[in-house]
Amino acid sequence: MSDIDVLLQETRSFPPPPAFSAGAHVTDARVHDDAALDPEFFWAKEAESLDWMQPWHTVLEWTPPYAKWFQGGTLNVSVNCVDRHIHGPRRNKAALIWEGEPGDRRTWTYWDLYREVNLAANMLKKLGVTKGDRVAIYLPMIAEAVVAMLACARIGAIHTVVFGGFSPDSLRDRINDCGCKVL
Repeated sequence: MSDIDVLLQETRSFPPPPAFSAGAHVTDARVHDDAALDPEFFWAKEAESLDWMQPWHTVLEWTPPYAKWFQGGTLNVSVNCVDRHIHGPRRNKAALIWEGEPGDRRTWTYWDLYREVNLAANMLKKLGVTKGDRVAIYLPMIAEAVVAMLACARIGAIHTVVFGGFSPDSLRDRINDCGCKVL
């Protein structure tokens, strides 16, 4: 038997520590059963917790192999990740915790993140980026990369992330391949 065959027969289980489970958002195993019993109803109920700009009219349109979820609905990922949390008790809670390799650490609250994302989105707009434009984000693994991605989502720009270790030629090829307006 080859090593790959052995790996395909994995039967071990690695349950989380009890303290971790106690702090989990979902603690009832029946959630999985409910989702399996009626997936459309389950996901429709979950989708109600999001802020929709335009409500959806059809939960799932399934023509194998194509699935289209929440037809007719429009939402902004940036608004759902950030804005909806600044009007309540999460405003001053940690939204983004970044740790660098030498041990430096930064924590941004939802309010901090909201301000930074709006600042970056407005900067992109001043550079002429509009809905549907493509933006290349060329940054190392820092918190500002998240801000840039959320800023693109906020204004409807499409982004591609090219991490800082790529060569100039690789960066050029990625920018050209997706037709980026801004780097």
